[in-house]
Amino acid sequence: MRRLLLALLASTSLMTTAAQAADPVPAADTQARTPLADLGKDDPYKWMEEIEGERPLAWAKAQNTRSLAVLQGDARYAGLEDQALAILNAKDRVPAVSFAGDGSLRNFWQDAEHVRGVWRATTMESYRTAQPQWETILDIDALSKAESANWVFKGAACLPPEETRCLLTLSDGGKDAVTIREFDTVTKSFVDGGFVLPEGKQDVAWLDRDTLLVAREWEPGQVTKSGYAYVIKAWKRGAPLASAREVFRGAPDDVAASAYTLTEADGRVAATLISRAVSFFETETYLLTDQGAVRLPLPLKSSVRGYVAGQVIVTLEQDWPERGFKSGDLFSFDLSAFKADPAKAAATLVLRPTPKQSVESVTTTRDKLVVGLLDNVTGAAVAYSHGPKGWTSQKLALPGNSTIGLGSASQKDDRLFLSVTGYLTPSTYWLADAASLKLEQVKASPARFDASTHVVEQFEATSTDGVKIPYFVVRPKGVKYDGSAPTLLYAYGGFQASMTPAYSGVMGKLWLERGGTYVVANIRGGGEFGPAWHNAGLKENRQKVYDDFFAVSQDLITRKITSPRRLGIMGGSNGGLLMGVALTQRPELYNAIVVQVPLFDMIRYTQIGAGASWVGEYGDPAIPSERAVIARYDPYSNLKAGRNYPEVFIETSTKDDRVHPAHARKAAARLEELGYPVLYYENIDGGHAASANLAETARRQALEYVYLSKRLMD
Repeated sequence: MRRLLLALLASTSLMTTAAQAADPVPAADTQARTPLADLGKDDPYKWMEEIEGERPLAWAKAQNTRSLAVLQGDARYAGLEDQALAILNAKDRVPAVSFAGDGSLRNFWQDAEHVRGVWRATTMESYRTAQPQWETILDIDALSKAESANWVFKGAACLPPEETRCLLTLSDGGKDAVTIREFDTVTKSFVDGGFVLPEGKQDVAWLDRDTLLVAREWEPGQVTKSGYAYVIKAWKRGAPLASAREVFRGAPDDVAASAYTLTEADGRVAATLISRAVSFFETETYLLTDQGAVRLPLPLKSSVRGYVAGQVIVTLEQDWPERGFKSGDLFSFDLSAFKADPAKAAATLVLRPTPKQSVESVTTTRDKLVVGLLDNVTGAAVAYSHGPKGWTSQKLALPGNSTIGLGSASQKDDRLFLSVTGYLTPSTYWLADAASLKLEQVKASPARFDASTHVVEQFEATSTDGVKIPYFVVRPKGVKYDGSAPTLLYAYGGFQASMTPAYSGVMGKLWLERGGTYVVANIRGGGEFGPAWHNAGLKENRQKVYDDFFAVSQDLITRKITSPRRLGIMGGSNGGLLMGVALTQRPELYNAIVVQVPLFDMIRYTQIGAGASWVGEYGDPAIPSERAVIARYDPYSNLKAGRNYPEVFIETSTKDDRVHPAHARKAAARLEELGYPVLYYENIDGGHAASANLAETARRQALEYVYLSKRLMD
């Protein structure tokens, strides 16, 4: 479920003495919960939590006017924005495609002429050419104009096997709340009298051509504390939405519930499953039968990843000693045996990663299972076949020392698309046959910057508890080890998300080509080394994530790659929380901090946006013992007067209904109140990505690199 949802005091005060550590802490479930109304009740900026209130928006617009005058007034801004937009809008970008059941390849494309984007299709034969011939399925710019709407295309779920009937997801300005409408790719029009779901945070799946499984807010307030649906109903074509029949009900304290199907290659539904996320990382899985939903005996920390050759593919994020499996394992069940008697169905190991490996991605073709594997943060792709003796594997011979991404997989044969990329290597796109292992490079992205002047290295820093933390450095070949290199350090450190090497034309052009050094830290909380790497930074261990980041920062300084005067950092969402912790705990290490769509007020985070869904990551501030841990690193309450904070640049989006712009607003307001200079930009559209189109993305990136240039290069 967490993969569908889909996707942080001064340092001395955070230290725990031995006496403190020895004190018994009451179990969370035995402690009296603090009323939510009492959390942050004296916060003078709670009014900023009204996402589109008149007063908060007026404040944001005033901040935009002031900050944009500074950043866009810089002589470098126009050139950087033009360069970024030229790269983002380039006609020779490689269009990523997906297999469709009607035999076509589909792509969603944005450029200067298609600002909102166009959904289009071509053939495999045409795609292989330098100039594919595209047929428009739906023009989002034209649709928005015709309907006087602010549509952002969020994707389409199409009914197999033909995949000509699709449920289009459209968002007003980029919000997570979406409108869903049935579309016919043959007639290229919305289906007259077809399925339409009004705006909401909702999830939908095809059961058959005339039936949907819908999870949404069926009655006012019928959502979880995280703001997601917990009631699933079956809705028949032609019937009023109110007549939909309930098939599953979770609870308001859950994170969310959703339904999905496992389908055969010919489109037949093999099984219908329900995910009930009782927390962000704990999911109960149910089999939907004619008699109702039957819970399957899977561990809470497990994820169904696919279905192929009659086998249900599952990953584990916890040990399962009763079955002999370990956290990180990939295994399978025979679906027919699973349906007959779930408790007795045998499970078969597919893959057990080493401590330096992680199952990064999983996909299935008609007959094969393909796994994207990380090995010390380097990618590989392995094809698996199921037979009488279990699973056998063969590695796809793709370029080494790269990040390998699994793309769309065909259900009519065993072909799939893959991408291969690196920090200095433009992405290449490959067509693979998982049965024959044949590989064909079908596309290559042009170089967007001169990479000949730089080199990529991997180092390790030692964190406070002795754990080695790997990080990548992309630096000029002729760097002087005197601490003078302008350096941008990026990290995330949460939700088992891996930070892997990838080619960024904009970053390369606007930063590397101008002499900058770029660093990515693989700190704990991420998924680079499997669930254990993530679990090491959860809840009471959260400080380890931040200590890892500081260790990498200090290592860069010790190696004299850079210095505090020339070191800047950037992070978004959970990474924005990381930036806030860095600001409040170790400001002396940095001269620039870019805080993107952040979490910042961690005492009230469960009451803002979708924050309640992340209790499994951070802990619950309503529980006193967990709040005590959170309070030690909470950036908002730990902002103090008289500290040597650098001028920060904070960015958010009004339409971000996931993290919520109040975090960024309150951070900036509090810094200003304390007398610190701060730059703030709130995009009116864009959702949690902070950009609804390529022009907005270019603007945001130009603002960031002007700020970094002023702070680190001047």
